[in-house]
Order: sequence, then structure tokens, then C-alpha cells
Amino acid sequence: MGQTINLNTTRMQCIGAYLAQPEGKPKGGIVVIQEIFGVTEHIRHVADGFARAGYTAIAPAFFDHLETGVELKYDDEGMQRGRELVTELGLERAVEDVASAAEAISSAGRIGTVGYCWGGTVALLAALRLGLPSVSYYGARNVPFLGEKPKAPVMFHFGEMDKSIPPEAVQKHRDMLPQMDVFTYPANHAFNRDVGPQYDEASATLAYQRTLAFFDKHLAQGA
Repeated sequence: MGQTINLNTTRMQCIGAYLAQPEGKPKGGIVVIQEIFGVTEHIRHVADGFARAGYTAIAPAFFDHLETGVELKYDDEGMQRGRELVTELGLERAVEDVASAAEAISSAGRIGTVGYCWGGTVALLAALRLGLPSVSYYGARNVPFLGEKPKAPVMFHFGEMDKSIPPEAVQKHRDMLPQMDVFTYPANHAFNRDVGPQYDEASATLAYQRTLAFFDKHLAQGA
């Protein structure tokens, strides 16, 4: 459904991005923000899903700043390498790339973001700093930023069995951003990733329904 394009960034460096277009006029645009494993086949399928739902979707290949075409395996080695890459990349440059990706699809209408794991925190920052309505899935790095004033609405999804995000961290989201929706599910970290043992179909389906309703409200109806 989609294609790989070149994306100009604010640092005068071109990176890749996966672009998926809907049939007909888009309801808006969504920047899909990867996990630590790169723009994998799973992330491309996520973008395709939002395109089928009527949105132009773009998934920037953030790691192209460091190494071209990164697609890591979902194992310990891949996790270790992914952590090294996101540490080297830094959140500030990732947020800049989100802004570049949003600009690239601005003709689609209002733009939002959705992010998973590391990308969940980047999505939160996109709402806080870029003013883009965003959905954050199990962002384990969120807590240090919860004191910032949001410039756009954000929705949170967490797994109740996720050891990397304990209940007290989830509660901080509710306490510090009481105006935002915080949902929990009887699932583990990465419950939306349908290519691994942590996938929970019921939780993923419900979270996706809520996510689409969020975007339909803030992007499609907000146009």
C-alpha cells in the first residue's frame, strides 16, 4: 500500500520515511513513531492500517541519521542495539523529525501522531511541544516530561502487566495531566505489536478503536 520516500529534516540531512496514502481525500495525517527497532514491517503495517482508516500516514526512519535502513529483530540483541541507537539519536532530534514529517504531509489536513514504546514518549513530546494531537502507547520515558504544559490533547495506553511502567508511573499521568485520557489494559508492554508473544488482540483492538475515535475527533472533525 505504501512507499518509501525521502524526508528533508531541519538538520540538512535527508532520512527515509514510509508513506501510506488512503483512497480518496484524507481525513487528516498521522505521523507513526516507531519503537526502538526501526521502521519494521510491523510499523509499516501500522501505517497501512491508518491509511485504510482514511488518514495519510508517514513513519520517519529516525535511525537514518545514524545508520541507514535499520530493522532490528525483536530479541535481546535487537533490544540492546535499539536502546543504543535511541540514546545516540536523542529525543530532541526525534521531535524535530516529527515536525518535518508533519510538514511533509500537511496537505492531508490536520496532523497528529501515534507512537509506541520509545515512540510513545516522542508522541507525548509532539503534543507538548509541537501542538500535535497525539496517542502514546506504553511510553516508559514519559514521566520526566509530565510537568510540561500540553499544546494539544494526548491519549495514553498502558499494559497493566508492563514491568517497565509500574502502576505509580501510570498514576502520575492521571495526576499531572488530569484532562487527558489514560487507559490501561490487562496486557504486557508492546501489546499492540502483533508479531510477538506480548501481543494481546483484545487489548490492541480496543486501544485502536479508542485511538481512531481520538483522531476522528481531533483531526477529522477539527479540520
